[in-house]
This record gives sequence, C-alpha cells and structure tokens, in this order.
Amino acid sequence: MRILYDHQCFTQQQYGGVSRYHYQLLKELNKLPDIKAELSLKYSNNFYINQDKSFSVKQFFPDTNFYFKRTVLDRINRIASKALIKEGDFDIFHPTYYHPYFLEYLNNKPFVITVYDCIHEKFPEIINYIDKTLEHKKSVLSKSEQVIAISESTKSDLINIYNIPAEKIEVVYLAASIRKLSNTPGESIDIPEKYILYVGDRNFYKNFNNFLSAIEPLLRNNSDLFLIAAGGGIFNTDEIKLFERKKLNNKILYKSADDKSLAALYANALAFIFPTLYEGFGIPALEAMNCDCPVIMSNTSSLQEVGGDAAIYFDPANQDDIKNKIESVIFNNELRTEMIKRGAVQRLKFSFQKTAINTQIVYAKLLNK
Repeated sequence: MRILYDHQCFTQQQYGGVSRYHYQLLKELNKLPDIKAELSLKYSNNFYINQDKSFSVKQFFPDTNFYFKRTVLDRINRIASKALIKEGDFDIFHPTYYHPYFLEYLNNKPFVITVYDCIHEKFPEIINYIDKTLEHKKSVLSKSEQVIAISESTKSDLINIYNIPAEKIEVVYLAASIRKLSNTPGESIDIPEKYILYVGDRNFYKNFNNFLSAIEPLLRNNSDLFLIAAGGGIFNTDEIKLFERKKLNNKILYKSADDKSLAALYANALAFIFPTLYEGFGIPALEAMNCDCPVIMSNTSSLQEVGGDAAIYFDPANQDDIKNKIESVIFNNELRTEMIKRGAVQRLKFSFQKTAINTQIVYAKLLNK
C-alpha cells in the first residue's frame, strides 16, 4: 500500500499542530508492515521536517525574508506535488490541508482528508476576506472518498454542518509529542515556585480574557501565586494595558517555550488550565498529562474525550465555576496527586503508533471497498 502526502502544511507552518501530526504520522506509518508513506516536498522551513535527516528536504532561504516568500514556496512545492500526483504511483492520496489544487490530477485515485476542527465554521468572525480555508474545505470534503476526524466531537460537527454520512467519517485520535523528561527541574528556567499554567494562543475563542477575570481574585488574594502564559506570542499592548488596569502586571508572566522548556513548565505547575470555548482535539491537555500536571479545563467540544476522568471540568462561560474548580485543585495536594495518577492512566490511550495503526486501517478499508 503506497500513500502519497503533499506539501501543504509543511509549506504553511514552521511549527504547529497540523504539521507535527503529519510528520509523526509519516514516521510511524513507515514503521508498519505493508505500507509506504511518501511525502511530496521539495523545500520547507518546517522545524519537524528540517531536524529529521530521513527527509531529504531543503530549506528555503531560512535566513532571508521577502514579500510573498510563503506564496513562492507554495507554488514551487505545488508544481512538484502536481507532477507526482499525475504520475499516479500511489494507491491513496492524503493532502495535508484543504487546498483543492490536486482534484483535477488524481485520475480517479481515491483521497483521504483529515479534518482537525470546525473553527472556521463555528467562529466565522475570525475569517478575513482573503482567507479561502472554508471555501477550499467545502470543496475537498464534497469530493473525498473518506474523511478522518480527530475526535468524535469533530465528527459530529462535520455531520451537523456538512451533512456528511457518518459512515464516511472515521475517528482517529491524535497524540502528544511533549512528555516529562527525566531531568526537567524548575530551576533550569526562571519560574516562580507556585503558578498555574496557560499554553498557546490567547485569541477570543481561546477565552483567555474571561479566564483572567475569573482567576483575578485568586491572584490578588494569594501573593505567592502567579499565572504563566507559555507560547502564543509575547503580550501585546492591549493585554499589557489590561494587566495594568487589573494591577496584575507583576503576577502574569510570559514564557516562550520549546518542547523541553514547555515540559518543564507543565511538570512544575500547580495545574494546567485550558479555558477554550472550542477545540478539535486538545493536545495541550494531553501534553500536561504526559508531564504529570493536573488538568482543569472547559467541558466543551472534544475535551472530555481527551481528559476522561483524569481532568476537572468547568463551564468556560461561568467565571465563578472557573475560579472554584481551579481553587479546589491547586490548594488540595491530595486531589492533585489523584489527578496526576489518573492522568498517567488516561494518557496511555493515546500514542502516535496508535494514530498510525488506525490510519492504516482507514486506508485498507477504502481500498477494499
């Protein structure tokens, strides 16, 4: 069985969940018998691909920025992908994102598309006028032979929004690469002794500002308690002004984080808080469990699939519920210990090996139709 993957996510992302998923999937699929997964990619500045010498991919002007750099990179890689698709030396095509450029070149070969979430559909206000993601996604979904959804929640969204038959959608869970290292001492990075951790983007559907208002009394009434926000870019001017208005600017810290330092931040936190309004899966929750960090998060979308009985859940629209649930955990060492134990069991349900095996099953079913 030969599977061809294309360039899309590795052109678009230097880092990110979609490219990390496809990178790990390619690696694990090629460890399995009776399958060969190939990647159509000439040039990329993607971290995961570039650090792995088993992929013969060249960097594209890594130290130079110029107008339309990503557009030029995409055009070059697309030409190469079109050529391989036209050759037809594969059994199934698996595009890594939603651009439909490939449809006219498949020559009746089947293709599978992975859907990561329905954020554009549920939050149309995030779409700007040049963003064609939703248009492309609709086109690809209407013509795909099989759809992989990364959670039951995402599958349900696809059925409800696009009227896709349930039997056309297979759920294949993701996994998390970040895990607790044998040496992740807090002193290797400059962090306070007691803090709760927030990870990732802070845009509106991530619900950061509402979360901040909810924990304001906790930060104010506990002089030794801090909030660390890791990743998602440095605080912008509006955020800094908000912190100053709340007189919390000395209690909220930003940390940029690679995988190793993020593992340390999880491992040393009183708890990881995930107040998002919507996720397609929820990898940060799994990362936290991998690092023996208690997880307190929203009761929305896919998150209970990921957290199971290992997490504590709150209503992300209810500030009192957010505060009370966090308070119930971070000041209760017995409960924290129990949550860490449950997380150690829950995390065993997810691995990239399982992701690859279940994806191979999807491919085999498609070829046997």
